[in-house]
Amino acid sequence: MAENLLEIDDGSFEPQVLQANKPVLVDFWAPWCGPCKSIGLMVDKLAASYGDQILFAKCNADESQETTAKYGIKSIPTLMFFKNGNLFDKITGMTNQVKIEEVLKKILAGEQGASPFIVQ
Repeated sequence: MAENLLEIDDGSFEPQVLQANKPVLVDFWAPWCGPCKSIGLMVDKLAASYGDQILFAKCNADESQETTAKYGIKSIPTLMFFKNGNLFDKITGMTNQVKIEEVLKKILAGEQGASPFIVQ
């Protein structure tokens, strides 16, 4: 894992993500998930490019069931983008690096998020 990627779990989610002083991309994954490995490589590359402006975190969905339940994560990989402690956007399933980068650019440009539905 790249050095500018955080490993987070149920206990560290709130301080590391919701209380962060800059936007955060959280990659919900599991070791057995093939598509998660591909997404993980893309997240690593983006962390190298945007790591000074955005925090990048990985959360093992199998080990952080409280957080996955709170945010209604039913399948992985799921990428969640947070800004100022609020969910900005969400991508579920396999995607490409361009789509992920589009969301990062929207966050940095100060655009409005997608406001996805979240069960709490």
